[in-house]
Amino acid sequence: MSFATPLGTLSFAKRFSHYKDFYIRHNELIFSKLGLGTYNLEPYKEENYIFHYIESVKEAIRSGINLIDTASNYRYGMSEKEIGIALKELGDEVKREELIICSKGGFIQLEYPFPANPYEWIEENIIKKNLAKKEEIELDQHCMAPDFLEWSCKKSLENMGIQSFDIYFLHNPEMQFLRLGESAFYKEIEKVFQRFEKLVEEGLFHAYGVAVWNGFNSQTGELISLEKLLQIAQKVGGENHHFKYIQTPFNIAKTSIYTQETQSVAGENCTLLQAAHRLGIGVISSSSLLQMKLFQKPFSPEVGAILDESMTLQTDIQLALQFVRSTPSLISSLFGSIVPLHVKQNVQISKIKAVSRAKYELLYRL
Repeated sequence: MSFATPLGTLSFAKRFSHYKDFYIRHNELIFSKLGLGTYNLEPYKEENYIFHYIESVKEAIRSGINLIDTASNYRYGMSEKEIGIALKELGDEVKREELIICSKGGFIQLEYPFPANPYEWIEENIIKKNLAKKEEIELDQHCMAPDFLEWSCKKSLENMGIQSFDIYFLHNPEMQFLRLGESAFYKEIEKVFQRFEKLVEEGLFHAYGVAVWNGFNSQTGELISLEKLLQIAQKVGGENHHFKYIQTPFNIAKTSIYTQETQSVAGENCTLLQAAHRLGIGVISSSSLLQMKLFQKPFSPEVGAILDESMTLQTDIQLALQFVRSTPSLISSLFGSIVPLHVKQNVQISKIKAVSRAKYELLYRL
């Protein structure tokens, strides 16, 4: 089986039936409320390629996490390759249909070790092979040409040694918003979604989505309308389209998707999470720990008391994950760690229940 299945993901969750509020059903699949991400800052640093995610991926799966997220450009393909190695080393411990595996395309991957001249690499591997025109590449790093995205997806599958993804995201399309202008931007999205529907038919992935950094932030000038994205998906894929998910940052310090009315659905202003709920789009949050910038000073006792009244959790990292895990309308929240012990510690939030809606709302009044 090359995809996650309802039965497979349910079987996985049943192995951790003692966990509390740690699994959720969406589009018939069972997702763990925490997912493992494999992004790392400063890709040009050599030490970024010495460490690896292999043991952390294995620990995450053994600890009850079945959502694994990556992207073609994360460490220039190394993260994808290491996930593939981890899956191979796990062998019969886990079945493919139990795992929800996601990747993203949109950035130029390059390769590791780094090419001596990245511009020549792009010329030889992208432009001369007619995967994209020079003018379709933004800042020498981002491209939404459908041929390039198809090639990128196939390369990612090759890196991971799997047949298909469960979710494939268009990565940070807002990078092209200002250059193209609003009208042309959505025309490009239509071309991408049309190709993505074709790739679903061919079995490269089961569902697709859009993963952003600033794309749902009204203060950047790159605000994307979720309603328009859905309308485009319906236009090219009909009512049975496969645009099912978005991925966006959310953490205890960056709460705009829950608090700010940046979207409009049927003429009514609403938050992104409200819009996604009304439109039937699943939301996976990224940057749950804000690359560890959340912990420059300790959380207040009031925050700790609301998130963990039993005082079971031992660290502010666990509290931060308890916060995102308890947010209404989120399917799952991603965190990254290269240390297996940290992964195991993070999953300890499964010992307690998610915070109730009423108590969760108190956090926004502090």
